[in-house]
Amino acid sequence: MTASVSVGEKKEFVRWFLKKYQMKRRECVWILNYLISHETLLNNVHFVEEAHYCPRAMVMSVTTSSGIPFRFYKGSIMTADAEKSFHDLRLHPEEEMYIQLNFQTVPPSPEYLAVLEENPYMPKYLHISEKDKLIVEDVLSESLHFFQVEQLQKQIDQAIDQNNKEKFLELSALWKELVAKDI
Repeated sequence: MTASVSVGEKKEFVRWFLKKYQMKRRECVWILNYLISHETLLNNVHFVEEAHYCPRAMVMSVTTSSGIPFRFYKGSIMTADAEKSFHDLRLHPEEEMYIQLNFQTVPPSPEYLAVLEENPYMPKYLHISEKDKLIVEDVLSESLHFFQVEQLQKQIDQAIDQNNKEKFLELSALWKELVAKDI
């Protein structure tokens, strides 16, 4: 995720997004087009995940997404009225606005990743630290290794049951290589 995204990059992304996707609510298209035409406003816009944690945010969804069509958050107020959010956007262009776009792209598109910023209001308990990532990778790697060993043992047993000496020797050699990694 990028720390700081230029207005030009945001404009380019919004144009790309509007060409590629159809929004569940037409007002979302109006808001995004309005952002493109107002650089000072766009300068205070940040594309983030989990925008509902932010003090001032909008959540918009494309038609293929299972997400809510539209939500606007300001302080403790939440509304689905896009016109109210548009007026707030127009009247307070100097305030930071966080936008979450719900659209399905797996893996995430490079265009989206180029403008996605870290959400500064995300609760700490939801952040995954580098240490946690390494632990998860180790657990996954170890689980995969044990699964592979177990599968080879089953195949070796089958080769013995079928009296297939050639397959037994081949699988035993593979098993020895895997077990050697344990040491």
